[in-house]
Amino acid sequence: QVQLVESGGGLVQAGGSLRLSCAASGRTFSSYAMGWFRQVPGKEREFVARITWSAGIANYANSVRGRFTISGDNAKNTVSLRMNSLKPEDTAVYYCAASERPSGTYYSRPGAYDLWGQGTQVTVSS
Repeated sequence: QVQLVESGGGLVQAGGSLRLSCAASGRTFSSYAMGWFRQVPGKEREFVARITWSAGIANYANSVRGRFTISGDNAKNTVSLRMNSLKPEDTAVYYCAASERPSGTYYSRPGAYDLWGQGTQVTVSS
């Protein structure tokens, strides 16, 4: 069984930075892409960013483009999210996700991902 484990969440002031990390553990696992979503209570899980290993393409939600940077290591099944210029509206539980197959234009949908981490809280104070 494969598990995704996130780390790096916490409390930060607006304008500050945080770095989230995610690592896969367990049986040998090969992913097509890994990414990050976030969710606040009462709202749907929202796409943040993802990276595809074969093409090295990174996609971002419009709300975070230019502020967040996703990176990772396919061989190690690790992915990180560097978050700069954080805003109070970035407050959420952030989830790491992995997909084992291409998802075309549906990469921003939670259903395109096969594995999920348990989530890590990010709180940005104003």
